[in-house]
Amino acid sequence: MPIKIFIVDDHYMVIEGIRSLLQNEKNIEWMGHAMNADSCLSFLKNHLPDIILMDINLPDTSGIDLCKEVKANYPSVFIIGLSTFNQQSFIHKMMDNGASGYVLKNASQEELMEGIEMVMKGKIYLSDEAAQSLRKNNNGEIPILTRREKEVLELIADGMTNAEIATKLFISVTTVDTHRKNLLAKFEAKNVASMIKSAAQMQFI
Repeated sequence: MPIKIFIVDDHYMVIEGIRSLLQNEKNIEWMGHAMNADSCLSFLKNHLPDIILMDINLPDTSGIDLCKEVKANYPSVFIIGLSTFNQQSFIHKMMDNGASGYVLKNASQEELMEGIEMVMKGKIYLSDEAAQSLRKNNNGEIPILTRREKEVLELIADGMTNAEIATKLFISVTTVDTHRKNLLAKFEAKNVASMIKSAAQMQFI
């Protein structure tokens, strides 16, 4: 099954540039484009892409807000933020609002395809420049958390047990345990106390 791609960007040259990068990829199906948030939301009422490449700067609303709205209404659609900006705040805001990746507009075809393939597997992807930006003001690497991992992290910090978190988030205890293990790995922490300390220093909580 080809991966269905849709792009939201208000610059036609960017749309055409990305389309030309992807047009010869056998496993990509190009679904079209929207040049603003309204057009994107109208399109989604009748069509469901696998991945939306979403510009952060749109004429009618920010891509950050649109990302949140799309993920709320169409949770199965993966979103990769698309931007000329690699500031940490933009990257974090997109990821906080449900994006699965962040690619700069100068990314190579290889980076773009790698991002698409990783996101389709449920993983988080940052293009090289975006990842470097997140590392800049930090001795180590700031981990990228999914929205669910952030929720679990905050509830762990509140002192809740796995069972309590599972009940609150309507997920299984096994799923909470998986999130907990992933969080410990991402923060490179040996225990919950050191994880919470690191998370607080990095302003996650």
